[in-house]
Amino acid sequence: MIEIVSDLAALRARVQAWTREGLRVGFVPTMGNLHAGHHSLIELARRHADRVVASVFVNPTQFGPNEDFARYPRTPDADAAGLQAAGCDALWLPTVETMYPFGVDGTVQIRVPRVTETLEGAHRPGHFDGVATVVARLFHQVRPDVAVFGRKDYQQLAVIRYLVRDLAFPIEIVAAPTLRESDGLAMSSRNQYLSDSERPQAAQIQQCLQWMREASRAGDAREAVEAQAVARLTQAGFAVDYAVVRAPDLSLPEAGADGTARVALIAARLGRTRLIDNLEFEL
Repeated sequence: MIEIVSDLAALRARVQAWTREGLRVGFVPTMGNLHAGHHSLIELARRHADRVVASVFVNPTQFGPNEDFARYPRTPDADAAGLQAAGCDALWLPTVETMYPFGVDGTVQIRVPRVTETLEGAHRPGHFDGVATVVARLFHQVRPDVAVFGRKDYQQLAVIRYLVRDLAFPIEIVAAPTLRESDGLAMSSRNQYLSDSERPQAAQIQQCLQWMREASRAGDAREAVEAQAVARLTQAGFAVDYAVVRAPDLSLPEAGADGTARVALIAARLGRTRLIDNLEFEL
């Protein structure tokens, strides 16, 4: 039976007891409304740890003024049941007061430079400050040995890796593959916002990423690939924030990136729903 914890002292006592037994603790931070993609993160954490803690916290500091914090679905009972079935040992449910004791406006903030200044960072100012701030707090609260993050949020994963290295957190970061629907759409809590007519259209993001990979491998110029990807998505009914090809560190490949590894990244809106996805590949 999963243990549900909402008191920080109780959480730390539980984790410390495991640590005294010599057990390795894994951690999966989430914002809830969990689906099979999240459950796969728990299963991966279980392969790297003896005990697994998941957190559910809808973090107000990573939502912009026009974003969907109030609309973000809260499903704690279903989340707990799904986590238990996936093999999670403890569910950490902090309140906003626990996470931000001086209030959201009075919190100490963490800003990760460089990797946050492009793509999502440019389109959602302050978003990654909120992510870094809450993840650092969660790491201090849970004190895990290993933490699992999905590759679907590619830039977020890069931010977390930067954060862990720069602040010397003694935590191993494990990247989990993106789980997809049968038509290729990346699993996301936001997919439920898609209308019945929008849902089939959404799969064209993955199709466009695959086209970007093949065009890049064929030797097409990066700028041409990106422009054509934007045109394809726009014609399919998307409002495109970006469709780009980058080196794994998110720099421009022409700017001295080594090797032939690339990642194509897309962020686009379909109706009221903003979708992101990426595809890593070799030239």
